Amino acid sequence: MNKPNYWAISPLEGRYYAEVDELRPLLSEAALFSYRLQVECRWLLFLSGQALPGGWCLAEHEIASIHTLLEGAPTPQLIEAIKTIEQRIKHDVKACEYYLAEHLRRAGASTQTIAMIHFACTSEDINNLSYGLMLREATQRVLLPTIKEVLLSLGRHAKTYAHLPLLARTHGQAASPTTLGKEFAVFGHRLLRQYEELARHNFCGKINGAVGNFNAHYAAFPEVDWLTLSQNFVEGELGLEWNKWTTQIEDHDGLARYADSLRLYNTIALGLAQDCWQYISQGYLQQRVASNEVGSSTMPHKINPIAFENAEGQFGLSSSLAQFFSGKLPISRLQRDLSDSTTLRSVASMLAHHLLAQKSLLRGLAALSANPEALARDLDGAWEVLGEALQTILRRYGQSDAYELLKSQTRGHKVDQALLGKICEESAVLPAALKEQLLAMKPQEYVGVAGRLAEDFATLLAARFPAND
Repeated sequence: MNKPNYWAISPLEGRYYAEVDELRPLLSEAALFSYRLQVECRWLLFLSGQALPGGWCLAEHEIASIHTLLEGAPTPQLIEAIKTIEQRIKHDVKACEYYLAEHLRRAGASTQTIAMIHFACTSEDINNLSYGLMLREATQRVLLPTIKEVLLSLGRHAKTYAHLPLLARTHGQAASPTTLGKEFAVFGHRLLRQYEELARHNFCGKINGAVGNFNAHYAAFPEVDWLTLSQNFVEGELGLEWNKWTTQIEDHDGLARYADSLRLYNTIALGLAQDCWQYISQGYLQQRVASNEVGSSTMPHKINPIAFENAEGQFGLSSSLAQFFSGKLPISRLQRDLSDSTTLRSVASMLAHHLLAQKSLLRGLAALSANPEALARDLDGAWEVLGEALQTILRRYGQSDAYELLKSQTRGHKVDQALLGKICEESAVLPAALKEQLLAMKPQEYVGVAGRLAEDFATLLAARFPAND
């Protein structure tokens, strides 16, 4: 299928087809077959280079034939051929083995070479390595670059609005001012930590037989150090993290940690989307007008924050799947049950919903700009936030009931510049010069080092992602 299927049950193959198209070569069933075939080929090549007792090794024409499979992109014809075998034998991994055997027979491979295909492997030896390669590639090639774009967008907002005052709200009530840029920086730094976590993650892999003991390996070649060979193949050939102790299946603990890391990223980003939505609702942020778009079917004036709403929904879907995977996959009855197999077939949906959310979030961030007038208007009406500053300064100069004084004068009362000025003037502990400074203070100026914090994040981000990187 090379276009949306509007009869598809899943919107990933219908409405959102184009949005997740870049994941299709990496996470589809066809991609999984391609990775399985790659692992089968590389295991055969690896064994050929180990000087196994008996003297078997691949001939040059056999090696060349294997490389035609490894180096060529999987074609629809190849996938159809494997699926045809699977339909006959009712086993997807064995179908890859049979396809490789047929391919090598056509190339004139020896019977010993055919016999060494899938040597001492259980299907899970192939599957776990295939999923590890598949998820690693999708993360590195699609997810991380998209997260990087989100981070860079947040960095630009942090820098642009580093010193633009914003009335903060704690418990939904007016609180000590911050800056718009600093609030973008907070989310940016949180998401950067999760980016680093996902970038560091390496998927685990094993190739050790039916129950993880190398039973068949040592039965056939007892003189070979299969533990070392297994580690060399998983780490050296595939670049995955070797899991030495397993049952029939690799335990999926690493995949569970990956799902948890992705879920935390989703949760943080969902909070960002909700805060942007709230700032738009308050008028602090405004969205770019697209003349050709419709916001409401009945209210012509509407410019709805749909990008942030879509992001919220898609992050939630991705996180729901991630939570299920991290709770389900590490559990297997005894040495193995098949419930992980059917579950893993949906792992692509977790990444696809995450990617949809990321793209919506990027669209929303790109369309945002500040509304300084609205920000200033709310700050001008929130003189009570300077009560914190005044009571803290009075404490410095020894007034022990400073908090109680400001509480009685401000809580539940309309607070303005005149009231705070009166408290300053009547103070017996404040120096005269300081009184003059306090009388001139405005809510817009009471932002601490918010601007510096925003600029520091922008600098940190620029160092992490140089412009020419």
